[in-house]
Amino acid sequence: MPYPQYLTAEEKLAQAKQALDIPRIVVICGSTRFMADMHEANLQETAAGHIVVAPGCNMKEPHALWGTSEQAEPLKARLDALHRAKIRLADEVLVVGDYIGDSTRAEIRYATSLGKPIRYTHPEVNPLTTQEPPR
Repeated sequence: MPYPQYLTAEEKLAQAKQALDIPRIVVICGSTRFMADMHEANLQETAAGHIVVAPGCNMKEPHALWGTSEQAEPLKARLDALHRAKIRLADEVLVVGDYIGDSTRAEIRYATSLGKPIRYTHPEVNPLTTQEPPR
């Protein structure tokens, strides 16, 4: 008698999105210095019929929510965890911008570990096809 095959949480999510006819979900990643480009990518992806999730806070811009280091440090940790959840939810990652910093590089590694397809607005910065300069 064969044992039942239990689905992983990811498989259950994929089945639920399919059963509910949820459109493709694209998560935007990249440095917040490219927020204008992220907004344009969001517009393009939305017009293509995709659900878009993206960074919701630009901590490079002044705001009362992160005005002090006591506020900013725990918020940054929460936002990083939230963005990893967005990557888990998404069907695909879109990396925006012609520069990839440490945070975006970590997001790319995370998405790759989950088997998420990754597109780049600037393919020449793909860390999987370019060599990093020696430090």
